[in-house]
Amino acid sequence: MTLIELMLVIAIIATLSAIAVPTFNTYVERARTTRVIAEIRALQQELTAYEIEGNLPASLADIGKANLRDPWGNPYQYQNFALVPKGHWRKDRFLVPINTSFDLWSMGPDGQSKPPLTAKPSRDDIIRANDGGYIGPASRY
Repeated sequence: MTLIELMLVIAIIATLSAIAVPTFNTYVERARTTRVIAEIRALQQELTAYEIEGNLPASLADIGKANLRDPWGNPYQYQNFALVPKGHWRKDRFLVPINTSFDLWSMGPDGQSKPPLTAKPSRDDIIRANDGGYIGPASRY
């Protein structure tokens, strides 16, 4: 009888774990995305303040943020449009640039990105679009 009870308890624990682990992983990913959105907003404010004083910086190193990493361990991506050819700008599904002066984004969990947001490597990116009017996952833009 004790062996049957022990097996029943193990089955219950396994079932609860199978339910809890995916829920926890979803929560962790949402927390990471929220952190990236907050960091992109803060970077955007610093870049805008830098722009008000003169021109946009050439890189994030100019504002002391070269070593800033997203929760997945990737560096944040920044493009000053005055220094980057138009063909390398981030674009929406209509191939229209998503910003007018600079781009700022995280490459997301896969650590890969391509200029059009419709490209598979870009779907999980956390982007700044509409000149800061939208900050969030590229798949929702």
